[in-house]
Amino acid sequence: QRTTVESGDIAVGSPERRSGERYHSVWRLAKITRADDLGLWRVRNISNKGMMLAADVAVTLGEVLHIALSETVAMSGTIVWTREGRCGVAFDQPIDVAAVLKTLADEQQEYGYRQARLALDQNAEIYVDGSVFDIRVMNLSQSGVGFVYDGDLEIGKTLGLMLPDKVRRTAVVRWMRAGQGGLWLTEP
Repeated sequence: QRTTVESGDIAVGSPERRSGERYHSVWRLAKITRADDLGLWRVRNISNKGMMLAADVAVTLGEVLHIALSETVAMSGTIVWTREGRCGVAFDQPIDVAAVLKTLADEQQEYGYRQARLALDQNAEIYVDGSVFDIRVMNLSQSGVGFVYDGDLEIGKTLGLMLPDKVRRTAVVRWMRAGQGGLWLTEP
């Protein structure tokens, strides 16, 4: 995780009025839950009072978000500004951002750490040596896919993947056992 510090703090009234420390967390994804949606959004920066998020979805001022940075670190906030695929969120309660970032860094060092992922249950296709096979995607992260498949795939095999909404990726079979498997996406 790459983290730098610069001047600034998300102000509720205007994104230009900032004071205090801001921590950039460019490589962090958050699992965002809203009234009618669940997704993975990129955290652009975070402070004690709020954060800037980037996502290619429409948002509205005043919208409430539940933000999970990991399985154990979560907070809630309200969108206070939006501009060109980014939005500012004011937390419901201030956080100790240094302690949060330390907890996240410690979690990443633990055995069995997993990136934020979305639980799914959707059909997809894999392309292996000129043949097309149906799989069932059970979860999705920035760099991986958990799936169910009736056949068997060779570990280390590179294949094509067609996700719902025609999202195409090249993937490598990471593991496969008892009809379940994991793919590593060569492009996030």
